[in-house]
This record gives sequence, C-alpha cells and structure tokens, in this order.
Amino acid sequence: MRQRLAQAQLALVLLTRVPCGSLRSPVPTLASAAWAFPLAGFLVGLIAAGVMGAALALGLSPPVAAGLGLGAQVMATGALHEDGLADICDGFWGGAAPERRLQIMRDSRIGSYGTVGLILTLGLRWLGLEALAEMQAVVAVIAVAMASRVAPVALMGWLPAARADGLGAQGRTVGAGSILAAALLGGLPMLLAPQGWVALGAASLAVAVLARIARAKIGGQTGDVLGAGQQVAECALLLTLGAGR
Repeated sequence: MRQRLAQAQLALVLLTRVPCGSLRSPVPTLASAAWAFPLAGFLVGLIAAGVMGAALALGLSPPVAAGLGLGAQVMATGALHEDGLADICDGFWGGAAPERRLQIMRDSRIGSYGTVGLILTLGLRWLGLEALAEMQAVVAVIAVAMASRVAPVALMGWLPAARADGLGAQGRTVGAGSILAAALLGGLPMLLAPQGWVALGAASLAVAVLARIARAKIGGQTGDVLGAGQQVAECALLLTLGAGR
C-alpha cells in the first residue's frame, strides 16, 4: 500500500503544480507510477469543475464559466501538456528530418506551428467545456480529465522512446498491467456520462492517429508527444460529449 501511495504521489508531482509533499526514498519509477496518471486528472478535473460550478452558481454565463474552468486547468498543470503540444507542432512540421525535429522540440521558444496549434486546441477545449456547462454536466469535466490522462500511458506502451533521455525514455518500460489499470481507472468514470462509449472511441482514434504521426516523424514518443496525447484525447472527449447536447 505504501508503494502504491508513493506512486500516486509521484504522478501528482509530475503532472500537476498542486503541492503534494516531498517524495521519500526510494522514489518510484515513472513506469511504475503510470497507472496513477488518471488520479492526477481527477485532481485537475475537480479543480476545473469546482471553478465552473462556482461561476455558474454566481450567475456567470456558460462561456465565461468554461473559460475560467479552462484557465484553472492550465494553472493546475503549469501548462505542462500544452507545452508538449506546441513543441510537437513546431517540431513535426518545422523540421525535414527526425534529428532536426527532435532538436526543434527541445527549443523553449514557440514558433508559428506551435502558436496555431495551441490556439486551435484551447479554442476547441473551451467550446467543449462551454457545451458541458450549458448541459449542467460540470461533473463530466472530472471524467474527461481522468480519461485523457490514459493517453500518455498508452503512448508509452505503444511506441518506443525516440530519445535515450527525457520523460519518454523513463516510461519506456511501462507494462501491460499499468496500461490496463490506467485504462480502467480513467475510462470507467466516462461510462457514467451520456455518449461515454462514443467519446472514448473518438479519443482512442485521435490518440492512435497521433501515435502513427509520431512514429513517422520521429520514430517514437517523447515527453512532448505524451503531453500532446493528453491534449488530443481531451479535445476528442469534450467535443464528442458536447455534440450530444
């Protein structure tokens, strides 16, 4: 039990900016903690849902509530996943060879591809959250946040590491048991939402497409690809649920 708690703590420390205490030695490996990624999503989703619910209770409009909820998510994660999405947009389409693409992805500066990618995905997520707010389905935000964090775990299991270092390389030994545990932990709450099965199918397809592109562009996954996977999955989940209103 102590080991599981330590793994869950590591997932929270890695994927959120919420104070979770100091990790004690021996620190778990990333691969062993992968099953707990949806728990980090629960915390992020709870924060966003709380902000959205409070905004709606105060009489603010669904678009404003959705914007505040989106901002709360970004603050809770330190824009970790958004950074990964921007990096792969710049790298995948800004370089002509895998080595050059990986080099661009390490650059902390953001280019035009990354800027456009962030604008599009933030806009789509905002629209999806607005639809949930209009449907009074704010609790579904938590389920979406949990399910979308299965994507990085699946990508670690599906794809080889494109680099010998970095977050992607640390997770290359994630096993089938961790993937299954993350899928159950993150996917089951989605089944309580209307269109839940359809939303999970759409997210799985979107992440599979990303995996194929990543393999073609850089030969596998990196930490940026894992973060982008979460963003792609969240967009697919939110838009599918929102389409059911």
